[in-house]
Amino acid sequence: MSSNFQVLLPAALIKVFAVAGFLSATILVLNAAKRSGIIPTTPFTQLAAPVAQLAAIGLVIGIYLVISPKADILGIVGATLSVAALAGLVGVEFVLNLVFPYLDQDIIAVLRQGPLAIALTAVSLLFLVGTVIFMLTLWRTSTAPRGAILLYTAGTIPIALRALFPETVLQIGLIALAAAISWLTIWMLRNIPKETESEAAERNPVADANAS
Repeated sequence: MSSNFQVLLPAALIKVFAVAGFLSATILVLNAAKRSGIIPTTPFTQLAAPVAQLAAIGLVIGIYLVISPKADILGIVGATLSVAALAGLVGVEFVLNLVFPYLDQDIIAVLRQGPLAIALTAVSLLFLVGTVIFMLTLWRTSTAPRGAILLYTAGTIPIALRALFPETVLQIGLIALAAAISWLTIWMLRNIPKETESEAAERNPVADANAS
């Protein structure tokens, strides 16, 4: 595989993942507006809710591609846990938006006391731990805006521990996370890997020799 292809492939993927990041942020704002009553709950808003977590998987992968040259084992662990947790949260959002609204409160109460409660708690804690580890790696190994990292981490806390916070705090967390995602996505686009001079010379030594 040529060095040119090695650079262009991650660059193209990062741009695709950037679109996913902006999509995730948009849907998080939509979710916050729905929960606050600014917009009504409709089949569209219910179906869109899980897409935020699904798109956020692309964001995490994109960020990891940017920091991967400097990321250590902690970065791999954080990215892996974040992706796994976000995949689990897709299922959580499906349950909360597409199942619970059509069940009686008594049935929901029973479900929340059974294995489903354990699964929801495990996924939420995994999301929190994965986020903290991944953001710590981003802080240590990149030029990502510190404000965006702190905002992303802070927004994650009420979402992961939503049972412990009032609804208003959860809505603020959604908006904060959306802002952080947009901020990090812009940073990610500005830090797409580029071909270095040594890589260019290695790829085309004849042209380099003629130039000298």
